[in-house]
Amino acid sequence: MHAMQYELTLPADYDMGVIRGRVARVGHLLDDWDGLGFKTYLLRERGVHGSPVNQYAPFYLWNTVEGMNRFLWGGAFQGLVNDFGRPEVLAWSGLAYEEGGSAGSPAVVAVRRRQRIAEGVALAAVMEDAVGETRRLAGEDGAVLAAAAVDPHRWELVHFSLWEHDTPKAEGDLFQVLHLSAPGRGVLPRGRQW
Repeated sequence: MHAMQYELTLPADYDMGVIRGRVARVGHLLDDWDGLGFKTYLLRERGVHGSPVNQYAPFYLWNTVEGMNRFLWGGAFQGLVNDFGRPEVLAWSGLAYEEGGSAGSPAVVAVRRRQRIAEGVALAAVMEDAVGETRRLAGEDGAVLAAAAVDPHRWELVHFSLWEHDTPKAEGDLFQVLHLSAPGRGVLPRGRQW
């Protein structure tokens, strides 16, 4: 399992209806993408849910590297690059994935929390804590799913969760979910990834 995200931070006066329209037009194109667990089309609007910025920031969980590479290098990603420029793509190796008690419900919001892993800590303990946090989040009322992943280059953890209501029991940046493409969600491996 591989996690991926890019962020397009837009001007404070940007018409976010442009992003909503874009997702309405093209969101379905990944609904059957081979190798994709899920893609959440995420939006933050300045002043909504405490967001300081306007931002479009899709988050992906991939079942296969081939599916991810075909998306990035095969032409699909180029449309976004042509319209907005080439963003930095963040990538993390999967640690854990769990379906929540509200797995059958549509997701309304997502929460993403990125955190640095301190020097000198026992890595095995940090990773086990991340797995435990994934289980905890998935067990909360209204949780659709939860995942954790790590970037060993920057030593950064990411916790990601989807919620059926806009009052999630998770800390981090809150995003509106515009669309969910989930062709391989059912085969994402559950639990600890090692």
